[in-house]
Amino acid sequence: MNHLKRLGMVMLLAGSIAGCATTGQSSRDPIEPINRAIFGFNEGVDNAIIKPVAEGYRAVVPGLLRTGVTNFFSNVEDVWIAVNNLLQGKVEEGLGDVMRVAINTTFGLLGVIDVASDAGLDKHNEDFGQTLGRWGLGSGPYLVLPFFGPSSLRDGVGWMFDSSVDPVANIGDVGTRNTAYVVRVADRRANALDATQLLEEAAIDKYTFTRESYLQRRRSQVYDGRPPRDESDAEPSDQGPREKRPEPDAPIKQSEAEDFSPALAETGPVPSPSGAPALAGSTASAFKTNN
Repeated sequence: MNHLKRLGMVMLLAGSIAGCATTGQSSRDPIEPINRAIFGFNEGVDNAIIKPVAEGYRAVVPGLLRTGVTNFFSNVEDVWIAVNNLLQGKVEEGLGDVMRVAINTTFGLLGVIDVASDAGLDKHNEDFGQTLGRWGLGSGPYLVLPFFGPSSLRDGVGWMFDSSVDPVANIGDVGTRNTAYVVRVADRRANALDATQLLEEAAIDKYTFTRESYLQRRRSQVYDGRPPRDESDAEPSDQGPREKRPEPDAPIKQSEAEDFSPALAETGPVPSPSGAPALAGSTASAFKTNN
């Protein structure tokens, strides 16, 4: 796909620039001036287009229906989440994801109602970037990609794999595919409106706040909510499978680890493989949300 090729070129260019960057920059963000410029561009696109569309979507579409839309796309994502759990060797979680898809698709009206969570099958959040981290690949330099938002060299590569199998991206009919994209982006951005408003009010430096939130959230996800105590052991590149690494005395569930990470940590106006902008958030209604 053309957009994947273009993103691949951006990733290679960003990696080359990061490798040649001066040592005066942060080791995690060696091309900060470029990243800040792209961050500003993304903010402009969001403020001009994506946010107003999301506000209109939330104003017009009833909450009950919005939750059904969120659940539907979450059910679609569970297929690839199951694959990534199995690739990471987490057989029990992977089989649980398969069961979630089967139950929600059949009894939950194609996933519109989250029946599986009521049945005790937890929602997981996995992607190929996490799978690469699980098997020892460090995150590499922090990157802000045009339109796609916060990422890293590892997560950008993972994103390309995720996108290649995204069911929405692979819809044959162009009109249907574009409609699904727009609805998914509007729904995700609408779910995050309140959280991003808090960020705008609280953050002194939105760029730094977003970067640190993203890196913290991704680190927590790679370690399934149980990152090592020692900050120097943050990257898994030379530590082997994460089950063998030091863990806190009281590990927390992955879902709990994600709850305290700001929603804007993965913002961006164009859908990612797992439905990005992957903006965390929930909607209050009679249905249980998959996210």
